[in-house]
Amino acid sequence: MSPGQARARRGKTFGARGADHPSGDGADDARPDEDPQAENVLAEDPQLQEERAREYLLRSLGAAARTRHQLSQGLARRNVDPELAERLLDRFTEVGLIDDAELARTLVRTRVAERHLSRRALAVELRRKGIADDDARAALERIDDDLQEETARAFVASRIRRASSLDPVTRSRRLVGALARKGYSAEVATRVVREALAADAAARDEDDFRS
Repeated sequence: MSPGQARARRGKTFGARGADHPSGDGADDARPDEDPQAENVLAEDPQLQEERAREYLLRSLGAAARTRHQLSQGLARRNVDPELAERLLDRFTEVGLIDDAELARTLVRTRVAERHLSRRALAVELRRKGIADDDARAALERIDDDLQEETARAFVASRIRRASSLDPVTRSRRLVGALARKGYSAEVATRVVREALAADAAARDEDDFRS
């Protein structure tokens, strides 16, 4: 292949996404920083490649917090030289633009408050995002058993009236199943649902008595 042909071939693939491009493993892992028209940073000029790699990192971090692992994967998909990628990631980490420990703490706090996830489910999510074990453990230590049960109760309280038309057995089974899908153990899920249903029944009896 002549030099001219090689350059032409590079031009055709510059910015293209191959058929085997990974599509991600769920809605939570969609890449909002991915632009279908994003340029592949593979280039003959090392300086140009570095500029485009920096632009990608800044654009990604501007859109949402990212782990070092996620950013590293993004650079690899753009064919950035591995040594350059590591150097840039190190630099961004040094200046605090990449902070996996803080991201892990924030993720744990928001997932507990907004999605009522268990420690087990959070550990899986942190691992999937490439958070180091030490950072993940430090973030998860904030969730003790009392907070776990409180979070499970809050979730059941938000769902219990939606299932009010169901028979007691079906109602209990669905609530326990919903907690299990959020990573809670069968023991915790069963106890929390049993207590919530008993409290709901007592409240209904009180309402009937007053009426």
